[in-house]
Amino acid sequence: MSKARVGATLMVISLAAFALNCGVAATAPGIRLDVGSNPDPGTPSNPSASSDTFADLQLDSHWSGYVLLPPAYSICGTCQPDGPEGSWFIQQGISSPSLSGSSMQFGLGPHSVKYADILWNNKFTKRLANEKSVPNYHEFTYEVYFYGEDLEKSQALEFDINQFFNGMSFIWGHECRIAGGHEWDTWDNVNKHWVKSGIPCNPLSNAWNHLVIQVSRTADDRLQFKSITLNGVTHTVNRFDHPSATTWYGMTINYQMDGDSEQEPYTVYLDKVRFSYK
Repeated sequence: MSKARVGATLMVISLAAFALNCGVAATAPGIRLDVGSNPDPGTPSNPSASSDTFADLQLDSHWSGYVLLPPAYSICGTCQPDGPEGSWFIQQGISSPSLSGSSMQFGLGPHSVKYADILWNNKFTKRLANEKSVPNYHEFTYEVYFYGEDLEKSQALEFDINQFFNGMSFIWGHECRIAGGHEWDTWDNVNKHWVKSGIPCNPLSNAWNHLVIQVSRTADDRLQFKSITLNGVTHTVNRFDHPSATTWYGMTINYQMDGDSEQEPYTVYLDKVRFSYK
């Protein structure tokens, strides 16, 4: 990630998590790219019996997309899915490549703005059995398989878990810098910048990558970044952070694709997407 954008992307996540009119989910009708598929590299981990889970989110209808433009990386309220500042699309029901038989395609198209990002989120608050239960949850797991033909075109891929209540914003931001240096970063909520983890991030192109992120909120309301598992290799993060302030309420996950210095278009497929909380 360029110096100009370091720390900028996550500054808008709390807004993006609940904005209703600043972006739209875009679908490119009829797109089916047959680029082949690989055998399932593993079975997704099963949450414990006491967990609640939103499973198969690649089939879910609640994804919303937003363009984030430099240098401020605030949501572009006037940007359209077909550009010119930023372009993006999603397509569900992709049979190949797929592990489940129905993956979801996320596309970052050619932009006139270099280092532009596309953020998608999925909101769970109103789908909980009790909306007021959001503060009760402390343990979170974000699990996903992702596939790209040429992931080196990505400046970074970002996977975030967000919880907001009682004026506190808990953003467990995880960024896999690819063109930006093949390392995992986590988000500093207080100082608004990325923290290098020292953990390598080398996802495979033309193959399914299995990612599991585990985090928690401690009894004294601190964020704990617990572990990152990529393709069966687990690295302990064990970094603690404090929440920042917010007026938002709820629980979401984010998936983000960052453009590189050439703003090269690229596509990533997600499958077997699961979010567990307890």
